[in-house]
Amino acid sequence: MAVATLRFYEELNDFLPRPVRKQDRRLEFNESATVRHLIETFGVPHTEVEVVLLNGVSVDLEQLAPDGDRISVYPVFESLDVTPLLRLRGYPLRTVRFLADAHLGKLAGYLRMLGFDTLYRNDWQWHVFPQSSSVSC
Repeated sequence: MAVATLRFYEELNDFLPRPVRKQDRRLEFNESATVRHLIETFGVPHTEVEVVLLNGVSVDLEQLAPDGDRISVYPVFESLDVTPLLRLRGYPLRTVRFLADAHLGKLAGYLRMLGFDTLYRNDWQWHVFPQSSSVSC
């Protein structure tokens, strides 16, 4: 049996029981296990993971986990560009975008000045707004 130390960061801890959140976790596993398997062993869905570091080096989910390694598992980064570290997919997991209707025109302007994709229209009807959430800005 091999042993690895896993650490889950930020909102990935929501998938773990309260007493073990934000702590290193030791795990004994079969030597042919992938990083994906070890992460999901703790109940964390791999679809919520954006970056995995194996001893400080970014790896993909199919990487075999050697004995004695440290695996750091990170969720989506909201305000830090981690594109050079991505090994799980070729694009960031989440892109922040906003929809604004008539009474949020000034806020829409501020969001655009700050660099956020913001779609603003002052003629939207309230029942159309939810369907518009899939519109590309």
